[in-house]
Amino acid sequence: MNKVVELKNISKAFEGDVVLDGISLDIHDNEFITLLGPSGCGKTTTLRIIGGFEHPDEGDVFFMGERINDVPAHKRHVNTVFQRYALFPHLNVFENVAFPLRERKLPKKEIQEKVEKMLKMVMLSGFEHRRVTSLSGGQQQRVAIARALVNEPKVLLLDEPLGALDLKLRKDMQQELKKIQKETGITFIFVTHDQEEALSMSDTIVVMNEGKIQQIGTPTDIYNEPVNAFVADFIGESNIVDGIMVSDYKARFAGRVFDCLDTGFAPNEPVDVVVRPEDVDIVPAEKGMLCGTVTSVTFMGVHNEAIVDIGGFKWMIQTTDPVEEGSHIGITLEPDAIHIMKKSKYSGMFGDYSSYSNELEELSNPGGEEEE
Repeated sequence: MNKVVELKNISKAFEGDVVLDGISLDIHDNEFITLLGPSGCGKTTTLRIIGGFEHPDEGDVFFMGERINDVPAHKRHVNTVFQRYALFPHLNVFENVAFPLRERKLPKKEIQEKVEKMLKMVMLSGFEHRRVTSLSGGQQQRVAIARALVNEPKVLLLDEPLGALDLKLRKDMQQELKKIQKETGITFIFVTHDQEEALSMSDTIVVMNEGKIQQIGTPTDIYNEPVNAFVADFIGESNIVDGIMVSDYKARFAGRVFDCLDTGFAPNEPVDVVVRPEDVDIVPAEKGMLCGTVTSVTFMGVHNEAIVDIGGFKWMIQTTDPVEEGSHIGITLEPDAIHIMKKSKYSGMFGDYSSYSNELEELSNPGGEEEE
């Protein structure tokens, strides 16, 4: 695929606070790419630099092979959909979508055809004469998307565009956006802090933290082959334990040696071991590779989420089997359930659920996602 956007060694600081630290990224034609990370990681700043709303302190931005650092936002073949929609309240649906075409002074017939095509694509045919203030949040979002696409930009930037929608509508719009991207062939660059959203929509995910790119890959690769403890913890739930790579295909952790599928580590190299909660099998204690005591059980609808104390380390296990708090259980791990990562600055920071609570994450970020 052809490169549409290239970022080369981009750095940016605000009042001495480094937000982007020398990142490089290639974005390709007809790609749905998601910039994913926690608040303050630099993802929104990256998007704004691509759009021309911010300028890098160092590094270069290329569009279709041409350096565009000094090209103003309105002259870039890029449109943006914001979380707050930015619709014109005094104009109806048709005129909101037609606005960029009228700015270009296109013929009336061409405007009519393009707007009708866009409204059909976002399933708003028949809404042409509605006032945007009378629409639901999801309908307003569709109008904003239609207006952004009607000029047929090469790239569409989406800055947390679904953040203001309720959960069901958000999931519906995730599917709609993916469908629209495939139909138009336009490159979508999507910013979110929602891991599930990124996994379900993206061709490529760029995981960011502390102004750096941690990993780039497909959703499957990011989930199954995280490069460090931060990625493993941020993308879904993970049990991350200290281990030793005894030899190829053999890892020691939690007091015993397990078969695994990993190679290429030095003999007896310290490593981080990742086991996803859904990959742990519960068995009677006498049949377990490891044994522990269930300290809590939370019913999650499709499965139970159990916290199990195994040698002082709290494991999270997701299972459809019945499990009772206080029971003594065994667990088994297949070789493909074990993923080995090199030690990193994030080692030891994640993966033990000794203070696990569904409410803790919300309490730690009472204001929600902050501007970056």
